[in-house]
Amino acid sequence: MKLKTILVDDEPHAIEVLLQYLQNFSEIEVVAKCENAIQAFQTLQQQKIDLIFLDIKMPGLTGTDLMRSLKNPPKVIFTTAYQDYAVEGFDLDAVDYLLKPIPFDRFLRAMDKVFTLFEVSSRQVSIAEKSPVSNKDVFLYLKVDRKMVKVNVNDIYWIESLRDYIKVVLKDKVLISKQKISMLEELLPEDDFIRIHRSFIVSIPKIEGYHSHAVDIAGKELPIGRNYKSDCQRRFKIAY
Repeated sequence: MKLKTILVDDEPHAIEVLLQYLQNFSEIEVVAKCENAIQAFQTLQQQKIDLIFLDIKMPGLTGTDLMRSLKNPPKVIFTTAYQDYAVEGFDLDAVDYLLKPIPFDRFLRAMDKVFTLFEVSSRQVSIAEKSPVSNKDVFLYLKVDRKMVKVNVNDIYWIESLRDYIKVVLKDKVLISKQKISMLEELLPEDDFIRIHRSFIVSIPKIEGYHSHAVDIAGKELPIGRNYKSDCQRRFKIAY
C-alpha cells in the first residue's frame, strides 16, 4: 500500500527536509511538492491524496484555510514554526502538529500515527533498523549537484560540517551536499555513528584508534570536541 502524499510549504529548505525524512518510508509516495496552498488545492482537485504535510503561515491562503475549504480533506500533518496555531490545527482533526525545525525522532512518532490510521502493517523504516545485518541495506539520499544521490551508510567514514554544507567521506569518494550536519545526524543509525565534534560525525566501526583528544580513521586524525568528550568515552568503552 502506497500512501499518496503531497508536501506544501513556501520554504524550499522545509520541503527538502521532509523529502529527506520520507525517503526512509517505502509506503509513502510523494506525488507533488507545492509552494503555496493554491497549488495544493489544484493538486487535490486533480487526484486523490491520502496525506498532506502542510505549512500553515503562507502567503495568500493559509494551510488552515485550505483544510476548511475541502469537502473531503486528506489526513494532514501540519508543519510550522509557530506554536500559536496548534489548537486551530487539532480542531481540524490533524494527525499531528510538528514544530520546525523538526527532529527526526519526532517525525517518526508522527509517521507511526499515520501508519496506525491507515493500518499499514508492513512498515519498513530503514533508518530505524539497528542490527549489523540490516545496516547493509540502510541508505540515505543526499542532494549533490541538483540531484539526489543514494548513499549506503555502511560506506560512510565520516561527515564534516562546512557551514551550510557537509562533506561526506565514503569508501571510494567524497560528496558535498548543501544541508546542516545536525539534520543528517538525525538520519544516521545511532548505534553506528557518533558526533565527536560540532563539525564531525564518524562511523564507529571505521575507527582505527583513539585517545582523549582525537580519533584515527582512514589515516586521518579527527578532533574530539570538549562538549562531546564524555559521550565519546562512554561509547568507545562499549564499542571497543
